[in-house]
Formats: sequence, C-alpha cells, structure tokens
Amino acid sequence: MSRQSILTTHTGGRDQVEITERIHTLVAESGVQQGLAHLFTRHTSCSLMITENADPDVRRDLETIFARQAPDGDPAYAHRLEGPDDMAAHARSILAGVELTIPIGGGRLLLGTWQGVFVWEHRHRGHTREIVVTIVPAA
Repeated sequence: MSRQSILTTHTGGRDQVEITERIHTLVAESGVQQGLAHLFTRHTSCSLMITENADPDVRRDLETIFARQAPDGDPAYAHRLEGPDDMAAHARSILAGVELTIPIGGGRLLLGTWQGVFVWEHRHRGHTREIVVTIVPAA
C-alpha cells in the first residue's frame, strides 16, 4: 500500500537544506522494502535536488553556476512583484526541477555513498516549504 506524507522544512534564505535522513525515516516507517519514493515541492521558487552531501563546495559552486544562468535583477525580467530575486527564483526552480524519484531497496533509499537529498531555496529570505513524499511499493 502506498503512503503519502507532507514534509515541512524551513529554509534560511538562498541555500540548500538537506532532508535525506527525514526521507529515510519516512521510508522506514512505511515498511516498504522495494519500490519508489517520489518527492514533489509545492512551490515555484525552490527546487529539489540530489547532489554530493560531503563537500559543501559542490553546493556553493552550483549556486555560482545558477547565478550565471538566472541572475537576480536582470533588467529584461518583467516579473518583479516580490523583489529582484523573484523571477530568478522561478527560473532556477524550472532549471533544477521540482520533483525527484528515488528507488527503494532493502527498506532504504538507494542513494549513492555521497548523495544527499536537498531542498534548494532560491529566494534570499527564508520560507517554509512543503514537500509531498509518496512512497509506493513495487508491484
């Protein structure tokens, strides 16, 4: 039987918040031994990502890359309702993605040794973010 939860996390502004252990806990509580965990953020200015969780320089470098791809305050942007980071945050969420699907095996997420699951906040100020986690057993 599938199980769905809403995980709430608080961000401190433009940064990444690791949620790997929280997802591992939801998988363990579900009792699913083999299947899929699907994660979806209910927001348009943050993303979900799997990346290295050992060296924080990786995440800093990703921020540098995205700053080049979707810079804050670009004068070409028409959408500026919530400040200079508003449209850039929307673009970044599309570029990085708002959902992930991770295989489950042996009752755990089958992530690699250095992989972690993160909420990537694209706004400068912190927000409360909701992640829908759906755990589905293999057929």
